[in-house]
Amino acid sequence: MKKLKVFLGSLLIIIVLAGIVCWLVFVVKNQEVKNMDAAARVNAGGQFIQLTDGITHYQKAGVGTGKTVILVHGFSVPYYIWTGTYDSLVQQGFNVIRYDEFGRGFSDRPATVYNPAFYRKQLYDLIISLKLKAPVNLVGVSFGGAVGTDFAVHYPTLIDKIILIDPVYDFNRKKEPEIIADYKMAIGHQKQADGQLEDFKYPERFAGWVQKYKEQMQYKGFRHALISTINNYPGPTIISNYHSLNALHKKILLIWGRDDKTVPFKYSDSLQQILQVNFFAVDDAAHLPYLEQPLLVNQKIISFLKE
Repeated sequence: MKKLKVFLGSLLIIIVLAGIVCWLVFVVKNQEVKNMDAAARVNAGGQFIQLTDGITHYQKAGVGTGKTVILVHGFSVPYYIWTGTYDSLVQQGFNVIRYDEFGRGFSDRPATVYNPAFYRKQLYDLIISLKLKAPVNLVGVSFGGAVGTDFAVHYPTLIDKIILIDPVYDFNRKKEPEIIADYKMAIGHQKQADGQLEDFKYPERFAGWVQKYKEQMQYKGFRHALISTINNYPGPTIISNYHSLNALHKKILLIWGRDDKTVPFKYSDSLQQILQVNFFAVDDAAHLPYLEQPLLVNQKIISFLKE
């Protein structure tokens, strides 16, 4: 009995010490120490608008008579991912809007469930609040393809043409509780930031990409937004929405980088079995072909929108 008490006492001490060590590691590694507020947005650029679920950071430019195009970014990189395409579309006479989804960039990070309805509501509120003339055109990259598709399925009269660039095809729900996923993401923040370069075939051409990504990691709520999205944006819903979109008979342009490792090129075949699309495969480019082959891809986007 005495030996058992000693063993249990020792085990308790080890558990407590391990907990303290884990907590200290979290404190040191945790990047989310700032609040997303007016002070944080002073030098953000763009514009801000109060929507139902919080403040949304966006940028809008173009002539009033042009077609409206909304650019929807991917899973974690905010609206700066569209720099280049945004400028090209504006120069061609389009009204162009790009925005930060909640939880990313300089938009608010509500402590809520990040599911399809939540993303859909933000986009709907943005269109209504900015009094955009419908129907509008949507361009979504990666996860933005799922968001744009879901929106078009639920608000078909608000949407004209759709462009999907290397769109996400499925999501795998995290198996561990959010508190554990959050801890892992916190201590692995540098790996997560460095991993953004995996979206490129030629990452050396994008100096400063990692550092720019890390700026948003300082603000509370970023990790929750990503983890909650993975856990509450069901893969079957994404695929079901692609089927529903096909039934709407919208004009769809599908663009895919042949060297994409984030959402492999093979999924372009899977998606074409579901959707009737105008397909454009981009050689010598990975997950973000409009950034690696901007002249080629942006011209294709512009031509499709002008048809």
